Amino acid sequence: MVKSGKGDTIDQTVVDFIENGIQAGDSDGMDRIVLRNQLLLLIGKDALDTQLMPTTPMPERLDLLDVLVDWAVSAGTIPDYQYSREILEAQIMSLVTPLPSVMNRFFWGKYKESPRKATDYFYRLSKNNDYIKTRSIAKNIAFKHQSEYGELEITINLSKPEKDPKQIALARHASESVYPACQLCMENEGYAGRVDHPARGNHRIVRMSLNGEQWGFQYSPYAYYDEHCIFLLNEHKPMKLDGHTFGKLLGIVTQFPHYFVGSNADLPIVGGSILSHDHYQGGKHTFAMAEAPIEVPFRMGKFPSISAGIVKWPMSVIRLVGTNEEEMVEAATFVLAAWRGYSDERVAILAESNGTPHNTITPIARMREGKFELDLVLRNNRTSKEFPDGIFHPHLDVQHIKKENIGLIEVMGLAILPPRLKEELQEVEKYLLGEDANVAEYHQEWADGLMAKGPQAGSDVKQLVKDEVGEAFLKVLQDAGVFKRTEEGQKAFMNFVDTLR
Repeated sequence: MVKSGKGDTIDQTVVDFIENGIQAGDSDGMDRIVLRNQLLLLIGKDALDTQLMPTTPMPERLDLLDVLVDWAVSAGTIPDYQYSREILEAQIMSLVTPLPSVMNRFFWGKYKESPRKATDYFYRLSKNNDYIKTRSIAKNIAFKHQSEYGELEITINLSKPEKDPKQIALARHASESVYPACQLCMENEGYAGRVDHPARGNHRIVRMSLNGEQWGFQYSPYAYYDEHCIFLLNEHKPMKLDGHTFGKLLGIVTQFPHYFVGSNADLPIVGGSILSHDHYQGGKHTFAMAEAPIEVPFRMGKFPSISAGIVKWPMSVIRLVGTNEEEMVEAATFVLAAWRGYSDERVAILAESNGTPHNTITPIARMREGKFELDLVLRNNRTSKEFPDGIFHPHLDVQHIKKENIGLIEVMGLAILPPRLKEELQEVEKYLLGEDANVAEYHQEWADGLMAKGPQAGSDVKQLVKDEVGEAFLKVLQDAGVFKRTEEGQKAFMNFVDTLR
């Protein structure tokens, strides 16, 4: 077991950490001495006091990392702040991470064998060097909810660490910096980090060409699903959703046919969290929406090779299927243009008001049995006096569970819920069991409704609460659907479809 300490213990940890990287194939044995010396410099130790052989069996890399950082704090090398610890962690992990040039040669060399082998290599590297925060991700609470639309997934996001009060105070007094311009910029690769910007010393990006542009491919540090990755433009330019977007999405799944890829919508309220940098999200995960069937097939006369249909899903989704990439792009562009200009006041849809556009699309691409599939989720970001947060946004009755924007991941059936719910739902469970409980005021009406359903002593109250959270997320998706799954709503949906025939 690795233990924190001085003398032989820290020397052994230094030796083991570098050896771990060599044994994993992330470092070359010829570099052993220089890597040890660089590690000693980072933690503030002049030399190895003893000559030691590597431990057998080799300790876990992250356990070794913890000892090294704790030692650096105890030695006064770094202050005991969360951000300074994270900066040192990333710098240490960078020692056993190939330089971008080396990593890219490995990646594209393996790609010649298969795209799957290339992403397997990069994914393993990103976990092993702690860029993907596997220990933090493991803290998330995750469960599934069976619905008429398939198995929805619920995640209470506990992975991102909360800043301690001392660090918040430091951030207030930190000088403003515009470098990197955002957390998606290529300049994050290897960036040390600071009190108000995450450490990225161990960050690596695959370079790739995409429809004549230079793009990057990386994994998400706080992944929400299997192999959660990001494709990003090499320049800091705002997101723009147009015909070129569909071409790039299909270009990505052509290069990586085992991954899906999607784009957040490009308007506030219905868009993603970072609209200032053009990027897409993808991964290996299969979401409930991908498994949802086409409910109402239809043909688009201008695009004879394309099969189209309305997907059975709580939101309003048109699926295009075909093998001709160019015609798929043209068909999707046609749908986008039609939707951008479409209004139906009877169901609260206005294309624009006072010159401000409201209609856009959340597109998701995948390959299935050798064919392209493109799901086009219709979005509208109008607000009203009744729904000031958004007409097609989580309504007030479910905002105690989910108030934030419904982005790409939620659209596909995976709820990303705020960390506050961990403790708040526990209090609701106590309340249902008749125990002393401090139920948040915004949960009280919901909790009383659950109580009225009559949970019995000894019944699985935890499961009841999970089921009701799942139902709340389903309602969130229904709220975000522009054409409701009612007779009136589906008739209105078909009126729009008729403009595409």
